[in-house]
Parts: sequence; structure tokens; C-alpha cells
Amino acid sequence: MRILMVSSEVVPFAKAGGLGDMVGALAAELARQGHDVRVVLPRYYSVDPGRLRRLEAPLGVPMGYEEEWCGVATAKLPGTGVTVYFLDHQELFGRDGIYGTRSGPEFNDNLRRFTLLSRGALQLAKMLGWTPDVVHAHDWPAALVPVYLNTLERDGVFGATGSVLTIHNLAHQGIFPKQELGHTLLGWEHFHGAGLEHYDRVNLLQAGLRNADMLTTVSPTYAREIQTPELGERLDGLLRHRAADLVGVLNGIDYRLWDPADDPHLPAGFSADDLDGKAACKRALQQAMGLEAEAGTPLFAMVSRLVEQKGFGELCGPTHGSLYNICAELEVQFVILGTGEAWCEAELASLSSRLPNLAVDLEFNEPLSHLIMAGADFLLVPSVFEPCGLTQMYAMRYGTLPIVRRTGGLADTVTSYDEATGEGTGFAFDLLTPSSIYNTVGWALWTWHNRPEHVAAMQQRAMAERFSWEASAARYVEVYRGAVDRRAGRVTRTW
Repeated sequence: MRILMVSSEVVPFAKAGGLGDMVGALAAELARQGHDVRVVLPRYYSVDPGRLRRLEAPLGVPMGYEEEWCGVATAKLPGTGVTVYFLDHQELFGRDGIYGTRSGPEFNDNLRRFTLLSRGALQLAKMLGWTPDVVHAHDWPAALVPVYLNTLERDGVFGATGSVLTIHNLAHQGIFPKQELGHTLLGWEHFHGAGLEHYDRVNLLQAGLRNADMLTTVSPTYAREIQTPELGERLDGLLRHRAADLVGVLNGIDYRLWDPADDPHLPAGFSADDLDGKAACKRALQQAMGLEAEAGTPLFAMVSRLVEQKGFGELCGPTHGSLYNICAELEVQFVILGTGEAWCEAELASLSSRLPNLAVDLEFNEPLSHLIMAGADFLLVPSVFEPCGLTQMYAMRYGTLPIVRRTGGLADTVTSYDEATGEGTGFAFDLLTPSSIYNTVGWALWTWHNRPEHVAAMQQRAMAERFSWEASAARYVEVYRGAVDRRAGRVTRTW
């Protein structure tokens, strides 16, 4: 199949979260399976233009108030034949940050910026003379693509092109004042007709959910959860209406990049058959983070965005979080790596200054994230909700047992420990409260000291789990074919 992916993030060029990992890995696997995959991405300031090949012809993109012109550059997704096309528009994309900065998480012109991405991706395909069988749009920044296919592009070269929209995180919807609709080139007749209107504002994700031929999200459990009022983010009714077109496909991980036996970021390699190198990684991690090099003290870790969604309200909320008590009352060491909301960074910095067994690094650091996965004994993931989650999969690959709240992809990937049989690949809890986090960490600590044979068996079992992209990519191909079939059966969708 000819597959065009449109995304605001693609690893290794641009990443703010798991979206970038997923797009890069899925595109690579689809190409390995013989499909013609191409990806369109903005050329952010962080992407070195010296490493790209620039096309001679500029690209004109019709938008609401004028035609925008941008350069187009290309590069290959490393290790694959997948071509990534970069839309180079300095005014809109030539700045630090993908969606915003640490001081301001959202740029005030994001509607215009990602309208250019969505509209520009289709204009680029026209310029190349390459018509995809299906366009796969990712999250709200690309959600206008299926809207355009059903409206402005309905009768053109894309008449038979199916569309798929993947929800990576329903909490982020791309909501803007309705006065900005003009940037999209869509008229007021589309404000209601194409599903853009949401509480008298423009909602890009809602419009994409209304117009895409098929919908996916990144785990089966999350696909069910978002159809409920609790996690549906006020779109649960629409998602229930489209339940027949909604598929949960579990993300995989790239085992070429996450292999403890051959990881260039580690001081020593190891495998399920020989864990000696993991002990060396633990010592290196303790030294790197300024902790005592104590092999017998269990080392807990988090690699996460520092936001409420990831459970940091319950973990380190001032006056009520459980992290202080975990570190002050239990014989553990704790390492946290990540960036995020200012309050959370400040609270973690304060806690680490008072707790000698808590070490915090508030910067993005890919090599350190690998060392944490390898050197820690347990990884804590107490998410409020989790569409899929990748860190628990990385941790299991490295013999680090995850402690997770049973939600979304965490529920789909981690089997909770059974004290009677020793079965399981981690520790899971249901109710998200400071005390439940504390108690589950205590449960893992008790198991470490009193059932070491169970811990060793769970490590072996976790390392043997495989969440590969091969099966997931094949499932996406089924979804793509479903999108093309749905497209062939209608001219426009009636609601």
C-alpha cells in the first residue's frame, strides 16, 4: 500500500512524548513489510537543515487568508528506506519547542501552524504526483487531514484515498477560538457540518474523529476507556457512536534500540540468562545520580513527563504526596528523570534537596533514560490514565519490574504479581491515591526482601515478553484496508 503519515513528531527528528516513538517505529516496520511509506513533519528549529536534502521547488499551501509558501527538505528515517518530508516555514516552525515552551506550553498560533502541516501534507503529495491509498493522521495536530479529504479535497485526486486518525492522548484536542477558523480555509458551513464546533469553539480532534474513515488508539483497554464519561473527555458520545470504526492497537517498542545485551548507553550488557551486567548498570546509575552504591538497597525509578496525568499530584503534591514518606520511611533509593510542569519540577527539586536517597534530573537525557531502565530494580508508573505507555515495556525488557496503576496500556502489558504462585511481570494497583502508591511500593519492597526467588523469576518472565511492531503493523494494514473500503462505499459521511 501507499501510506502517507502526517505527524507533529517523528523519532529521531522531533519528540515530545511517545507519539514520536510510535510514528517512527510503525513507519519503519510497515516499510520492512513491503509498503511504500512516506512521512510529513514540520522542520522545527531543532532539526539541522544541514543534514537534510532540500527540494528545489517550494510548496504553495492555500490557507485562509493567503497562500503560504514553504521549503521542502527530505531525509531517510535511519536504517530504513522511508522518506521523511520536512515542511520548512521559518515563521511558524523555526522556533524552540514543538507545541510551546517550558514557560508557555502552547504557542498562540498553533491552529495556523498545524493547519499548514495538514493542508501542506496533501499539497505535497499533489506536487510529488504521488497519491496515497491511505493517509494516517496522528493526534490533533494532523486531525484536519481527514476533514480536508471529506470537504475541499473530496472530488479531487484523493477521491479514493482512505483516512485513519490515531488518538494518542484524548486529553489533548486542539481547541481554539472559533474566530481562528479562517486560517483553515474551511467556511462557516463546515463549522457545524464538518464537526469542528465544540462548545462554540473549534475542536480539531473532534472534527478528525467525525471525518476519518477509521479510528485507532494505542491500546485495546484505552479504546474501551475513552468511550466512557470518566475518560472520554467530553467526546465519549461521539466515540461510542463510532465504536464500529474504532480499533485499539497496542504500541510496540523497537528492540533494536532497546536491547540490554547491545545497548551503547550501558557500561555493561546483560541478558535474561546472565544478569551480571545489570548489577554493574545499577552501580553506574547510583554513581551518576550521586547515590550510595549499595547493591542490597532496591532502587526505584521514574522516567516520565512531570505532569498530573502521570500521577505526580498523588506522588509529590505539596502537603499530601507520598514520595516524601516513601523515601523517608522505607529503605529505598529513588531516581526520577523528566521535565514538565513548573510546580512539579520545583517540588521534586525541593524534595531531593531534603532526601539523600532521592535523586532528580530535570532535563531530557536519552542516554540516562537507558541507564535508568537497566540499573533500576523497579519502575513506578502511577498514571491517572495511560493510552499505552512505553516505559513499562522498556523496563520489562531490561529486567526492571514495573509498578503500575491498572489503566489503559499499562493494564494490557503488565501482569500483577501473584504471591501464591510467583507469577506476574510487575505490581499493579487500581485506586490512585497517595496511600495506594506508598503501599504498592511497600509490597514490591517486601517481595524484594522476602521472596527474592519470585523477583528473579518475574525478571526472567518480563524480559521474555515481546511487544514487537511486527504484529501491530500487520493490524494497522488491516485498518488501512478497512479505511479504503469505507471510502469506496460512500461519497461523504452523513451524521
